[in-house]
Amino acid sequence: MRIKIINRSPYPLPEYATPLSAGMDLQAHIPGNITLQSLERALVPTGLYIELPPGYEAQIRPRSGMAAKKGIGILNSPGTIDADYRGEIRIILVNLSPRTVEIAPGERIAQMVVASHQHVEWETAVELGQTERGEGGFGSTGH
Repeated sequence: MRIKIINRSPYPLPEYATPLSAGMDLQAHIPGNITLQSLERALVPTGLYIELPPGYEAQIRPRSGMAAKKGIGILNSPGTIDADYRGEIRIILVNLSPRTVEIAPGERIAQMVVASHQHVEWETAVELGQTERGEGGFGSTGH
């Protein structure tokens, strides 16, 4: 699939690190380091703008390395970029560690997965089909 992209950063276009990678790393397009105190968040630009085709979204997800090494996560994860959005991709980073963390220009801060989705039409019903799980909630499957 080909997707139009504008790159206003000095960094390469997002790419897959391995042949079977689902996500592409996004880099911080910032003029200097950003310092995040514990529990502080920041909206970090990437310099990227994309045009997704109808029926697709871009999901913004945390990088496991950032989480494990620095305690950095992404709020509203996974974030969704809709096909009609034309603004800059920006990432809401949060420092979940007890210490101050620095984000450097060009640092890989998130990953982006492009995925198809469907629109649904609701069919109002009086009852739903039965399943073995039934109304069992989170943690109720016995696994």
